[in-house]
Amino acid sequence: MLTYFKKRYIIPVVASGFLFFAASFKDDFFEIAKQIEIFTTLFKTVNQNYVDEVNPAELMDKAIKSMLADLDPYTNYFNEQDVVKFKINNTGEYTGVGAIMTRKEDKLIVKEIYKGFPADKANLKAGDAIIQIGDVVLADFKDDATQLLKGAKNTKVDVKYIRQGKTLTAQIVLDEVEIKAVPFFSKIDDKTGYIALTAFNRKTTQETKEALEKLKEDGAEKIILDLRGNPGGLLNEAVNVCNLFVPKGEIIVTTKSKNAKYNNIYKTTNEPVDLEIPLVIIVNGKSASASEIVSGALQDLDRAVILGSRSFGKGLVQRPIDMTYGTQVKVTISRYYTPAGRCIQALDYWHKDKDGKAVRTDASKYNAFKTKKGRTVYDGGGIQPDVELADSKTSTIAEVLQKNDGIFNYVTYYYFKNPNLGDKIPTFTDGDYTDFKAFLKREKISFDTETELALKATLEKAKKEKIDDTIQTQYDQLMAALQKSEEALLDKNQKEIKKLILEEIIKRYQYKEGLYQYYLKNNVEIAKATSILSNPVEYTKILQ
Repeated sequence: MLTYFKKRYIIPVVASGFLFFAASFKDDFFEIAKQIEIFTTLFKTVNQNYVDEVNPAELMDKAIKSMLADLDPYTNYFNEQDVVKFKINNTGEYTGVGAIMTRKEDKLIVKEIYKGFPADKANLKAGDAIIQIGDVVLADFKDDATQLLKGAKNTKVDVKYIRQGKTLTAQIVLDEVEIKAVPFFSKIDDKTGYIALTAFNRKTTQETKEALEKLKEDGAEKIILDLRGNPGGLLNEAVNVCNLFVPKGEIIVTTKSKNAKYNNIYKTTNEPVDLEIPLVIIVNGKSASASEIVSGALQDLDRAVILGSRSFGKGLVQRPIDMTYGTQVKVTISRYYTPAGRCIQALDYWHKDKDGKAVRTDASKYNAFKTKKGRTVYDGGGIQPDVELADSKTSTIAEVLQKNDGIFNYVTYYYFKNPNLGDKIPTFTDGDYTDFKAFLKREKISFDTETELALKATLEKAKKEKIDDTIQTQYDQLMAALQKSEEALLDKNQKEIKKLILEEIIKRYQYKEGLYQYYLKNNVEIAKATSILSNPVEYTKILQ
C-alpha cells in the first residue's frame, strides 16, 4: 500500500510543485498552488506519523527523481553532490584519481585507467574491485563511493581492493585530472589527418582547432573526424566545431519549444580554419546529441561525408537550472533541428507502449529533406551516414557481452594470464575464442537478453503463484533452447566479438592511446574513410 500511495499521490504533486518553482508553462496557477499545499501537508504528515524513522532528504530526492523519470531520461534532478559531478562533465577537469569506475553491489569496479594519472601511478588496473576507501567499507556505504576518491590535490587516500581473488592495498595521491575532448590526433599517411573527438565540453573547440591546425602544419590535406562513442555535451561547442569548417554566419542548428524564449537559431560567429579541406566524419550508434548536431549540420551543408552506422538519435536539448540549497535541475527545454529542418529524435517519450517504454520512430514514417546541394536526407532515427558500413553496426549478442561485462571480465582474466605482452599487438586466435566461450560458461555469465529476462520473470511469477512445478519442465526446455541459440550467435558473430575483445586487450596493455594507434592501421571505418578521401572523384560524387 505504501508504494502504491507514493506513486499515486506523492509523485504527481511533487511534479506540480517542481514545475511551479522551475517556471511552469501552465496558466492555472490556482491548481498548482492547490497541489503544492496538498503535497506540503502530505509530506509533513508522513514524516511526523510514519511508524519508523524516515529521512526527509532521501524521501524527497527519490520522489523528485522518480517523477522526472516518467518524462524522459535527460530531464534530471541533481542534489548538491550531483551538481559537482555534472560540472566536472562539462569542464573535463577535476581533482581525483584518473580512472573510470562503476559501482557493482558492494564494490567499486575499475573499468579504465588513464595513463599517468594517480590511479595508474598507484598501479591500479582495470578489473580491480575496490572494497574499502580509507576507513569506509563500501559494503556499509550506500552513497556514491566515487566521491570518496575526490578531494584536495596531494591528498593521500588508502584503498583496499580485490585482484584475481587476492586482497591488496594501495595509496593514491590525488591530483588534477583533465579529461581531454580530443584524446588523440595523428596523421594516417602523408596527406590524411585523423582527429578523435570524444566529448563536447568547454575545451572541445579549442582542442579540435589545435589538432586541426597542427595536422595542417604537418602537411595534412584531408581530415577524418571520429565521433564514434561520443555521447555529446554542450550545444555551443558543437556549433563552434562546425564553424572550423564552414563560414561565419552559417545556420548550424535551430531549437524549437512551446516556450518562446527557448526558440533560438544558432549561427557560426567566427572565421573558419579551412572551408575547402575534404572531411569525412565517422559516427556509430553511440554518437549522440552534440555529435549528431555536428554530423547532421555538416551533412546538410554538404561539407562532409558521413560514414559508419546510424547515430543514436537524440534530438532533445537540455538546460541546467540552478535551484535552492545548491541543487539543480537539467530540463529538456526544446527539440533541435538541423539546417535542412530535420529533428532526428529516435524515441518518442510522450507516446509510450503498454509497458511504459518509449516508442521508436517507425522508419516508414521518416520525412525526406534536402541538403544545400539537393541531396535527400531523412529525419526520425538519428543521422543516417552517406556511406553505411555493415561492420559499424553492433549485433545484439555483442551489445549484451559489453553490457554484462562478459568481454571486460574475460580480458581481465587474459591480462593477468599474459602479463608480459607490453607494446606487442596480440593475435587473438580461434583457440583464444574457444577459451573465451569456455570462460563465459565457467563464470556463469548470463546473457540476459530481453527474451531470457522475460523467461526468468515468468518463472518468478509462477513461483509466487505456486504453479512453477507445472511449468518447470517447459521452462527448462525453453531456457536450454535459448542458451543453445545464444551459443550459435557467439559463433555467427565471432569476427565482430573477436574484434571487440582484441580492442579491449590492447587498451589494457597500451591504454587508450595504444588503441588509437592500432585503429590507424587496422580499423575498417578509418580505412574506408581514408580510401574515400584519397579518391576526389568518389568524394565529390557522394556530396553531389
